[in-house]
Amino acid sequence: MRTVSFADGFKGWRNAARVLLAYKIAPHDIEWQEDGKSSALLWDDHKIDWQTMGASAPKLGLNVSRRFLDMAEAVSFHRNPEKWQLLYSLIWRLTYENPKLLDLSIDEQVQSFLSMEHSVRRDAHKAKAFVRFRKIEQAEGDLYCAWHEPEHPLLAYVAPFFQDRFSVMKWTILTPDQSVHWDGSVLKWGPGCSQEEGPKGDTLEDLWGCYYKSIFNPARVKLKAMRSEMPKKYWHSMPETQLIEELIFESDARVDAMIRATPASAADFIPLVKDLETLRAALPSCSACDLCAKATQGVFGMGNPRAKLMLVGEQPGEREDEIGLPFQGPAGQLLQSVLDKASLGRDEIYMTNAVKAFKHRREGKRRIHEKPTPREVGTCKAWLQAELASVKPTVVLCLGLTAALAVLGQSVRLMDVRDKVLDVGNGLKVIVTHHPAHILRIQDGEEKAAALLELESALQLARDLSLA
Repeated sequence: MRTVSFADGFKGWRNAARVLLAYKIAPHDIEWQEDGKSSALLWDDHKIDWQTMGASAPKLGLNVSRRFLDMAEAVSFHRNPEKWQLLYSLIWRLTYENPKLLDLSIDEQVQSFLSMEHSVRRDAHKAKAFVRFRKIEQAEGDLYCAWHEPEHPLLAYVAPFFQDRFSVMKWTILTPDQSVHWDGSVLKWGPGCSQEEGPKGDTLEDLWGCYYKSIFNPARVKLKAMRSEMPKKYWHSMPETQLIEELIFESDARVDAMIRATPASAADFIPLVKDLETLRAALPSCSACDLCAKATQGVFGMGNPRAKLMLVGEQPGEREDEIGLPFQGPAGQLLQSVLDKASLGRDEIYMTNAVKAFKHRREGKRRIHEKPTPREVGTCKAWLQAELASVKPTVVLCLGLTAALAVLGQSVRLMDVRDKVLDVGNGLKVIVTHHPAHILRIQDGEEKAAALLELESALQLARDLSLA
């Protein structure tokens, strides 16, 4: 057995492996030695001069996937010194035995490879999540310093992440294996150090603690999962972990406070008698959210109270907000032309919106439409449910994805549901298509025509189903 000595981590190993593969030197004939680290075979006549050999190496068309190389680079940061031998054995087998070797998860070497790769990537994720910088004031400017203890010597693996994320500040990360400093232009490497030599607390740490307390959600405390994702070995370098016991102790009281602060549901304002006229009269008293207070008025649905077809849009626009009726503005005019083409009158259908008030922002004297959030849609959903219960349609045509969210109770993509009839139970069928307002905003002529054609087709399908 002969020794292969190399430097420069994965890059050096890869260069050496390429030469050895070209000469078809089998894995069992060599031992890998990294960066001059001790080896059982140290004599020169037992070393392979792969760099000299590489100058006259036979050409080898390596057919190794990018996937393997990416995973192998991650494995190269594993603490197990046998990693280099494993990597060469795998690349040998991929080259000369089975190019689909990685698909054989029952293979013992493949299992070890996948396990090591997972361990390094998980450790890298924790490094990115748990490194906490502390500010050190210096005459030449502030330095941000952090100490972290990863399971594997992977600082070079994660340093580009911090270089990209914190490129405008000078920082140093210290680990027991090595250290790295970013001076704003290049990374500089140094030896490792103990935590005692690392940075101590500062005002930045106090600010982070305040922020962590403000975002801590006591209703989602799962201690077992917390310890799994944030092992105690990292706690001593993270300021927020000093607050965990205090926050858990206070969690019951904080949950109670959160419940009391939860916005009211519109269900609290729905009258017991749920005919449309009673519901319409009750809408102005709703204060489940602040949209109605900011709008001119809430806009209730309109149309045939026994319609088999219900159209649901997103929310009233500015014109609807002014006169108190749905689908009266430019989008309503486009919809009217589609209704006419389908030979449908407004007195034959019922039309309403998922959200009952015009959400907008002001720019000078103008009121600019804003899309309601999923939370606002959920808060207002009780009004739509009451309308559905009163009208009892057999078909609902959702105009846009906000309407679909309100009716279906989940987000969907139009490409996934277009041209489909969704059976949601209780004899109700749902079709999702474009909102007329969306079609008006399309600039490309062909795209606009195609969207309009889809709206017309969806309305005709909904009409036919409602008449069946």
